Order: sequence, then structure tokens, then C-alpha cells
Amino acid sequence: MEDWDLTTIGSIIIVCSITVAGIIIGAMLLGFPVDRAPYLLIITLVLIVMGAISIFYENTNINFQK
Repeated sequence: MEDWDLTTIGSIIIVCSITVAGIIIGAMLLGFPVDRAPYLLIITLVLIVMGAISIFYENTNINFQK
């Protein structure tokens, strides 16, 4: 098994994106003005979907190769 396969990279992208989205939402709930917050949240959602697709793609390729 490789050290950096698509599953690992996808997991890191998902975890980091969820963390950033949580920080942005938390700052907004605390009343801090966050410029371009909707744009940043859309970017994090896109990264989460891309990470999930990469994990799904890697897992289906491994299952078909067996």
C-alpha cells in the first residue's frame, strides 16, 4: 500500500474542510464579521464533495482489481 493514496488525501481534504467550515460558522455565530463567508463555505463544500468522490473512486478501483 502506498503512503499517499487517494483515500488518505481525500480524508485529509474532508477533515480540513469541515474544520474550516466549523471555524467560519463559529465566528459568524459569535458575531465576528467574516468577509466573503458564503463564498468560503461553498469552497469548503466543494472540497468535501471532491474528497468524498476521491475516496469512493479509490475504493471502487481497489474492489474491482481484486
